[in-house]
This record gives sequence, C-alpha cells and structure tokens, in this order.
Amino acid sequence: MKVNFIEDNCNIVNSGKFNMDFDLKTLDFAIENKIDYAIIRFYQWYPKCISLGRNQNKNCYKDFDIDVVIRPSGGRALLHDRELTYSVVAPIFKQSITESYKDISRGLISGFKKLSVELDFARNEGENLSYCMNISSRADVSYKGKKFIGSAQYRKQGYLLQHGSIPYELDYDLIEKIFAQKVEKEKIITLNEIIDNISTAQLIEALKEGFREIFKNI
Repeated sequence: MKVNFIEDNCNIVNSGKFNMDFDLKTLDFAIENKIDYAIIRFYQWYPKCISLGRNQNKNCYKDFDIDVVIRPSGGRALLHDRELTYSVVAPIFKQSITESYKDISRGLISGFKKLSVELDFARNEGENLSYCMNISSRADVSYKGKKFIGSAQYRKQGYLLQHGSIPYELDYDLIEKIFAQKVEKEKIITLNEIIDNISTAQLIEALKEGFREIFKNI
C-alpha cells in the first residue's frame, strides 16, 4: 500500500482539540474520496491535554486545569505532554483489529530499528486500570519488556484511524495526581531513557522509513 505523509513538520504542535479534529477530518476525507493509500501524520500537543477513549466520561477530569478531549478511538485516559504522536488513516487491510494494529506497530518497530533501537511487542497486562500506560496489549510496543508506545484504533465505513503516543518523558507526579493511581514506573519507559539527543525531525524521518518499509508489503 502506498503511504502519503502530511508534511507539516515545521508546525506540528497544536491543541488537543485541533489534533483530534484533524484526525477525524482525515478519516472522513479518506472515506469520501475512497482513497486506496495510507495517510500518516506526526504531531505534538500544546497545551498539555488529557485524551479519553470515546466511551469515557469527560466530567471525571473537570476539576483539573488541563484541556480534555475525547478521542474517536477507544482505550483509557492518557496525558499528552512531552511526546510525539503518530496517526494512520487507511483502508481496512485486515479484518482483525489486532492484526492491523500489529502491522502498524511493525512500522514503528521498523522505524526505531533505523535508529539502532530494538523494539518488540508488549506482554499482555489485562488489569482494570484507569491510566493507559499502566496497561499493555500484545499489539503495543515495548523496549526490553517495558511498555513504550501505546496506541488505539477506530474503524468507520471500511477505513481505520490508529494513533499512538511516543513519550519523550513522563510527569509521574502529575499523572498520579490526575488519575489517582500509582504509575508502575518499572513497567514503562520513555524515549529519553532509550536515546540521548535525538531531534524530533530525526525521529520522524526514521519513522517514515519504517512505515514505508512495512506498508509496501500490505
């Protein structure tokens, strides 16, 4: 499958509402135009923002002076702060959500391999926890057994939208305050703990290569 990247790397920092609206507009564009290729975008968040899975209650976090948005995808709550987010919109290429999720994760794994970082799929941790990074599925991406990249997928009219968070670092104190839950730090890792001194531009270029490599066989 061909891959088109949204080339806006000089202006990738936007509000949570803008980012979620843009993802949905891209999905609707794909459906309306019956595209036969993947559209991939990389973006960041400012100000920091809590995103909730589409079935979660937004009012749960109204007492915090932080933006809150509802993702079109499912999953649990996540604080977006110092990270790079990717989103993929594409025709559904596998009926199994898990298998299509894994293929997209393989693009991430391939991209990090260009940076000499060996990633793998996470172990399944099915606990009923409120904070997204405390939970791993077998389609998420890990580094040496620690969860690194969490993603979520939404499907509509023959197309999928998958997006996921690549954290540079995490504000554990703030996360624990917001979600009233201890972060299992020993099970999570961030980019700054894996690679020193990598720019956002370098990371995006490596991920582009990885996605091209995987999608050419889809």
